[in-house]
Amino acid sequence: MPHIVSVLVPTPKQSHLPDALSYWAESDLCAGTLVKVPLGPREVLGIVWHASTPPQEPPAGARTPELKWVSCVIEGFPALSQGWLELVAFSAQYYQRSLGEVALWGMPPQLKNSSAEQIQKRLERWHQHSSQTLGTPTRAASKKRSRASLAQDPVANGTATAPPSSPARELATPPLLSAEQRQALHDIGTNPGPFLLFGSTGSGKTEVYLQAIQALFERDSLAQALIMVPEINLTPQLQARVRERFAPLWGEHSIVCLHSGLTPAQRLKSWLAAHFGQARVVLGTRMSIFASIPRLQIIIVDEEHDVSYKQQEGARYSARDLAVYRARLENARVILGSATPSLESWHHSQASTQAGVKPRYQLVAMPSRIGNASLAQVHRVDMNHQPRKTVFSSPLLTAIESRLKAREQVLIVLNRRGYAPVLQCNSCGWKTRCQHCSAFKVFHKLDRTLRCHHCGQTERVPKACPVCADQDIGMLGLGTQQLEEQLQAALLSMGQELGRAIIIERIDADSTQAKGSLEERLERMHAGDIDVLIGTQMIAKGHDFRRVTLVAAIDVDQALFSNDFRACERLFALLMQASGRAGRDAHLTLARPSEMWLQTHHPKHALFEALKAHDYVRFATDQLRERQLANMPPFSSQALIRVEARTAHAALGYLNELHTQGSGLLQEASGTEPGSSLEDIFLYSAVPMQMQKLANVERYQLLIESGSRAQLQRFLRRLHEPLRGLKKKHPGVLRWVIDVDPQSL
Repeated sequence: MPHIVSVLVPTPKQSHLPDALSYWAESDLCAGTLVKVPLGPREVLGIVWHASTPPQEPPAGARTPELKWVSCVIEGFPALSQGWLELVAFSAQYYQRSLGEVALWGMPPQLKNSSAEQIQKRLERWHQHSSQTLGTPTRAASKKRSRASLAQDPVANGTATAPPSSPARELATPPLLSAEQRQALHDIGTNPGPFLLFGSTGSGKTEVYLQAIQALFERDSLAQALIMVPEINLTPQLQARVRERFAPLWGEHSIVCLHSGLTPAQRLKSWLAAHFGQARVVLGTRMSIFASIPRLQIIIVDEEHDVSYKQQEGARYSARDLAVYRARLENARVILGSATPSLESWHHSQASTQAGVKPRYQLVAMPSRIGNASLAQVHRVDMNHQPRKTVFSSPLLTAIESRLKAREQVLIVLNRRGYAPVLQCNSCGWKTRCQHCSAFKVFHKLDRTLRCHHCGQTERVPKACPVCADQDIGMLGLGTQQLEEQLQAALLSMGQELGRAIIIERIDADSTQAKGSLEERLERMHAGDIDVLIGTQMIAKGHDFRRVTLVAAIDVDQALFSNDFRACERLFALLMQASGRAGRDAHLTLARPSEMWLQTHHPKHALFEALKAHDYVRFATDQLRERQLANMPPFSSQALIRVEARTAHAALGYLNELHTQGSGLLQEASGTEPGSSLEDIFLYSAVPMQMQKLANVERYQLLIESGSRAQLQRFLRRLHEPLRGLKKKHPGVLRWVIDVDPQSL
């Protein structure tokens, strides 16, 4: 007899549809089952949200009732775990998204966008491949099991492809640990956490991660681990270390990656390996937090401070924060690691002023570098005393030449790609503004183009000013391409003196577009085949370049006076991480310490003073004191209502009316019971976003702030009805989105 099932489908929160839609099903379906269901003219992937209601007779005309029928059930596919479903429920509620949006967000495209027949064929191929490598049951065998058994733990019920618990080979012998590493592992092994591993750059945090995982595997032969990194370019080096450590025991297929740089087929293969238990270690970027990992026992968030863990489009979640929540759901350990923790995490690790209130995170400190390697000495060059338009100051060039003569390597960081950010007419002041964005087009010298890095529009460089026809067009600012050209010219005579070419390479979004180009440059850098590596922030964190002894940061002042209160925190983290790339080999720094050079017009700024002393605690203490006085996060909670419209008038009108209705909601809630109070909510006026116009779309935002996270959540839930209602009243508005805990204002 048919059942009624509740199914999650990818319906947006802006629609008036419920989070889960009801369908008829031929048989009983458990929560977490993958199905194909009709949605309008399409057939889409869905996830059963609630167990079926008791059997009942459908209304007359069984195939044409008001409710539609489930098209088919994805056979041979274990149901998603209860912990995974609870993670989706929390994420959707907290980040104000629909359940279907969040649930389907992290699914591989080949699951979401394929027909049921295609999915079955891909599952069949994957099972066949797994059975050849690990003796995994094929789909034909797994189909014999009842659907009820598949609803349980895929490892416990035998559908997982986990390796045998009696390996033929032993683990590679891990290196000897420092006293600080041993203490960190002891703390992690004997306490529940969550843990904030506050380790200096080069202190051996990665080895602590690996040995914590190894200890877990020794206790539980079927356990799984998730290691998260903020960017794709950090995965190859870490993946190599993980494979070296664990592949001899569990096989090459026991370590998989999950990130957007994979092909759809690779991503599906990795996701299935994690879901069926074959993958023991999953290494991924922020999307991996939603991977199905049924035996997850440990989560590691490396470089936890990085803003890349916050999703900026679609379901705007923080993967770092969800890692802490998922660990609680799964009864797993979670380690947040960084040399420069986010101020939120640092605040959570500090003792509260309230008596008896313990820190939310357990702080595990490793302040020393491995092998007694010293931290880089920080030198500041006052650019006010340098000739105008100087790119490389004389002291910095002298220091670079000294390092290159000793066959050591140099890193130069400039967080701006292209040749020059702006071209300007020296007669009338015309600048290369993008016609579609509130931004300038960047000059790229290699192909003589002006390119908008936001909307992608490209045009040839004009021969004369389009306003006054003057040919005197100059460049404003620096990009990595110009930096590379200037340094090549400055070191030309040195190469002639040494009798060898000075090899200078550049890593940025322009130079690494070709597949494999990033990995090739990084391998050459590790091999010592590159003398100077110039790049954006993508080279400043996570890399273990053993022969780098000098790091220079060029043009670092912009963030000091930004209107974003988090700008200084991000700049300090970037510079601390960059300085940490130098001097990681203690043998190279015995005679001469490594160096970090800063070129700045504000050498006495408090940020640079703390950086010179490598004193994160001092910097964090000062920043938290300022934020507490201003009642800013982590001492308050924030959300942004962001609106995109065809005109600025439409966007501003929508948000102004929302402000009025929101103020009315606050007045209605005044004096109510504590459980429904909204007295600690403050609405700011609508303002343009920092990038007001993007691809011909006007963008405005409204900030909501509260000292109570619970009150903010209640208020945001009440705003959904006016948000949807005003959308109909303002047809010029294209879309609206709620961004909870925004990372940029």
